[in-house]
Amino acid sequence: MKMKRVLAFAAVAAATLTAGTSAVATNGQTPKGLTAEAEAFTKVDRNTQWDQVQKLKLDFPTFHPQGMSLVGDKIFLSSVEILEPTVRYPSPVGGYDRTTGKGRGHVFVIDRQGKLLKDVVLGEDTIYHPGGTDFDGEKVWVPVAEYRPNSSSIVYTIDPDTYEVTEQFRQADHVGGVVADRKTNRISGVSWGSRKLFTWNNQGRLLGTQSNPSHLIDYQDCEYAGAGHQLCSGVTGLKTADGKPFELGGVALTDLTDGTIVHEVPFQKFSTAGHSMTRNPVALESDGGVLRLFAAPDDGEEVAGTELFVFEARP
Repeated sequence: MKMKRVLAFAAVAAATLTAGTSAVATNGQTPKGLTAEAEAFTKVDRNTQWDQVQKLKLDFPTFHPQGMSLVGDKIFLSSVEILEPTVRYPSPVGGYDRTTGKGRGHVFVIDRQGKLLKDVVLGEDTIYHPGGTDFDGEKVWVPVAEYRPNSSSIVYTIDPDTYEVTEQFRQADHVGGVVADRKTNRISGVSWGSRKLFTWNNQGRLLGTQSNPSHLIDYQDCEYAGAGHQLCSGVTGLKTADGKPFELGGVALTDLTDGTIVHEVPFQKFSTAGHSMTRNPVALESDGGVLRLFAAPDDGEEVAGTELFVFEARP
């Protein structure tokens, strides 16, 4: 059973990480020691057939889903409830480009039939926006940030059995996703839009940052892929020739040490509301010869509400 993990960046030993690395393909050699999901993904290409095998309507208020972790038969789905939208300033105020707004952070625990088991509320004051989540084999990691760049965040863990919440550390920046890397015993994460990659030690001390070398898509949800690599999904917001919005979605396998893209493909499926399937929460698992992708791209207030989609491929 695949346990979902969010964006990871395993730092080298130096306190300051290398910046400005170019993302280029490797020599085609598949790294040894990848997870079954990552190994299967290296065989996926643009022509791979993905079959939709399930679509479940989530019958509870889901708001704006963000990240997803598979923990056995449970699914942990983070989401932000907006009580008062942020408002952009005409010019920056105190280093911020918008107001804090108001909201509430949630981690919904559901079973694989979509039934709500628990609503874990996270955050404090202006820190209410949960991001991508990660299960490290013992606990689920969840960052909660202000809903604006260059702000503040709290990183929590949740016991998947008791739902006990523990604050792990704080960061003076917007942290949009974290992962606990069991290989290095470090915590990694991404900033607003995944333009910056963070690395902390397991006590939450920042070891360094690096610019994200990939500019094709903003990574929204990633998972540890074994062998010092990560699987990342995300979107880039584009416009068509007539000015209509379009989301370019995809999945990438990258090397954690320098951001090198080992394998990357577009994911050419769209939701009921017209979003790319890789817009926000995505989880992957391998079951024999089947590679399975879970996604929940639509918000609760959209045309069909939030639906949990499951796709399968046999690469």
